[in-house]
Amino acid sequence: MAGKAASATLMTDGPIWKRMIAFAVPLFWGNLFQQLYNTADSVIVGNFLGNNALAAVSSSGNLIFLMVGFFNGIAIGAGVVTGKYFGAGDSGNLKRSIHTTIIFGLTCGVILTIAGVLAAPRILVLMGTPDEVLPQSLAYFRVYFAGSLAFVMYNFFVGILQALGDSRHPLFFLIISSFTNIALDLLFVGAIGMGVWSAAFATVISQFLSASLCLYQLVKGNEAFRLKVREIRPDTQMLRQIVKNGVPAGIQNSIISVANVFVQSNINAFGATAVAGCGSYSKIEGFGFLPITCFALALTTFISQNLGAREYERAKKGAVFGAVCSLTIAEIIGLVINLLAPVLTGAFGGGPEAVSYGVQWARTVTWFYFLLAFSHCMAGILRGAGRSVVPMFVMMICWCVIRVSYISIAVRIVPDIRTVFWAYPLTWALSSVVFLVYFLKSDWIHGLEKM
Repeated sequence: MAGKAASATLMTDGPIWKRMIAFAVPLFWGNLFQQLYNTADSVIVGNFLGNNALAAVSSSGNLIFLMVGFFNGIAIGAGVVTGKYFGAGDSGNLKRSIHTTIIFGLTCGVILTIAGVLAAPRILVLMGTPDEVLPQSLAYFRVYFAGSLAFVMYNFFVGILQALGDSRHPLFFLIISSFTNIALDLLFVGAIGMGVWSAAFATVISQFLSASLCLYQLVKGNEAFRLKVREIRPDTQMLRQIVKNGVPAGIQNSIISVANVFVQSNINAFGATAVAGCGSYSKIEGFGFLPITCFALALTTFISQNLGAREYERAKKGAVFGAVCSLTIAEIIGLVINLLAPVLTGAFGGGPEAVSYGVQWARTVTWFYFLLAFSHCMAGILRGAGRSVVPMFVMMICWCVIRVSYISIAVRIVPDIRTVFWAYPLTWALSSVVFLVYFLKSDWIHGLEKM
């Protein structure tokens, strides 16, 4: 593919470790700022508006991921198609995949906006959100989803850029939007006192900014993969491939979120203080998951590009390297969080009792971050190979059906919040075993040839 721009990187040649780490490091920093972006709302709201406001933001988190996660998964799956054609040097199909992805993303964004705003009251009630928290949670949720188009399009734009091997520009754009979000949070919540809904408004504004910057990067990119407004239209063949790869990934994200919403409803039963404390830990956990998510995304891009170029042995070696790095770093971070849990959870405010809930959760699950890392890496590898259906079913069974069944039974026998916390490491272990068996015994590496 002649004249590739510097912003696009082929991962089909050069040292595997250097290519993957060079791609993963900007992803790490990008995810770090994304987590700061998400955490700023909780820290500022908790310290300025108090425990109920913090609980309102916390109780909305899993529900937001439930609805946004589906479309984010589709964006990742769409990136596999783009990465395959980029790795193969097929400019014509590369352009068609990018333009079809954009029109599909716009459609998804409109659907999510309508569904989120209309469904919010009923879902929050079904989750058992405490009465004293519900009004503020609903206000936060509705404002957040009024800006759904920005969130969806940002993820579709980033999916395309990352499929082209560009993890640097999304990082720069996230840094800009993160600082914008924090500044607006301090202005709206701290200085003006506009209420918990204004934290969501600040996030929406910041996300529109980052989406606009990504769009600009695609519009001014190299001719081989430049986004042109007049060419944005669906291509039937590309749409089938995007749906085939993206929908299972989206369902996988949603399945995980359904289970987490069920977990959240059980946490809600322990009261607003438990909701606030557990919500604080979940924000900290997001930082612990950074190496997991960045290596999983790096593996998806690496595998899709190399299989597109028919570099099968290179794909195998990259899969092993990425998984080992992710497991090692994730476990180190887990142990650090375990040690510093009281200090980290206390930064969110909410009082000593809320902090104790967060610490209990941290010290139950952080020992097992390596299991979560392994499962996500296997999912990323299989997704990059065009086998998105496999991780979808594994997550559906292990992280949804079994997790929900365990909680439904175990909490009745042992009505302690730690019983809920143990649902995570137990189901992480189960999915890891299933993925390992599949990885060792199946011919996963030839998936893209059948697309």
